[in-house]
This record gives sequence, structure tokens and C-alpha cells, in this order.
Amino acid sequence: MKLRSIPMSSNGINRWLAAAAAVIVLVASSASASTLRIASHGRLSVIDPIWTTAYVARSHGYLVYDTLFAMDENFEPKPQMVDTWTVSDDGKVWTFRLRDGLKWHDGTNVTGEDCVASLRRWGKRDGMGQQLFKDVVSLTAADEKTFTMTLREPYGLVLASLAKLSANVPFMMPKRIAETDPMQPIKDATGSGPFIFKQDEREDNKAVYVRNPNYVPRNEVQSLAAG
Repeated sequence: MKLRSIPMSSNGINRWLAAAAAVIVLVASSASASTLRIASHGRLSVIDPIWTTAYVARSHGYLVYDTLFAMDENFEPKPQMVDTWTVSDDGKVWTFRLRDGLKWHDGTNVTGEDCVASLRRWGKRDGMGQQLFKDVVSLTAADEKTFTMTLREPYGLVLASLAKLSANVPFMMPKRIAETDPMQPIKDATGSGPFIFKQDEREDNKAVYVRNPNYVPRNEVQSLAAG
């Protein structure tokens, strides 16, 4: 299985080692299936990494979800779910196009509308998101794979905001989940990330994740959270 990394210290550690519950079980569902059990620092009491800033929920998020952009080891934002993007000459209109083949754990396609709803919810919970949305005039999906953000004034931290490494990370969720009241935690952990959360096997001190067979990593060499 391919696992990406996130910065939890100056050295960085694999995102799955950052972990979720008191005991995390990662199962690789393949011909050579294996189980990895990890003892974590805390219990996964809330599965919504947008609603809480708890690191255990943030780590759970990196297993289950993906982001539009991610920081590399030089702390430069790199595209993750995004394939291409353009910025208007006046710096106010940002247009993003998603990569091919992105699917949610339930098998449905990731769409621009999903990303719009996810960003709006994140923008109401996270400080950096709130700052960005002060300048957002409109955020709309142009088609299934494209969405556009129009700003009141040019804002130099657009990509840095979308590639934010720590809580609250702007994880993408299906629209039906992202439309949950931002003041209430979500109950459904459907994402598009490298692992699928087994909600039916969740216990007080255990969280179980299985490898997402449909996850499509980027072709670039892994660098911190990017790739």
C-alpha cells in the first residue's frame, strides 16, 4: 500500500503513524493482506476533522480524506486532488479542475460541487479559512470537474490556505456530508483518501481502516504531505 506523510515533528512521520484511536487497525485488502495495529495517544471520540481541532481527528482525516493541495517538504503548495488551475490577470478569479478518476469511498465521482460545499463548511470553522472567505465573492461549480473562486481583492494565501497542514485541514467530503451544519459534527466518514473507515467496527478504544482499492495517488515523488 502507498502511504503519504504529514509533518508531526521536524523529521515528519507517516500519516498513518499519526493515528486515530487508542488502537488503530489498518487492513490492506489485497491478495497479500496484512494488518497493522498502532497504539495512539488518544481516543477517536469525534470523526469530524473540520468540527474539532483535536490532532487525533486530524490524523484520522489524513487517512480517510484528501485535499485539493498539499505542502511539500519545502512548504510549497502542490496540487493533490487538483489537476490544473488558472488565475485571472487581476488575481481575483481562480479556476480549479480536478484530476480524473477521483472517487468517494461509496463509488461515486468526486465533483466540483463536492469541493465547493467542503470549502464552504471548512471556511466557517477554520481561522485561515475564515480569513480567506472574507475576500470570497463567489464559489461555484462550473461543471462536474471544475469550480471557480472569485475574490473581492487579490489574496496571496489562496494556495497556502488550501494546502494547510494542520487543524483544521480543508479535507474534501461529498456534498451530502459537507452540507452538514458546521456547528454540528458529521456522522458519516465517507472520503476519497487512501483508507476507508469501518464505522461498523468502531469501538470505544479501537478504530479500523481498510485500504481503499480505488485510491489513485499522484505520479510525483512523495514529499511531506504532497505526492
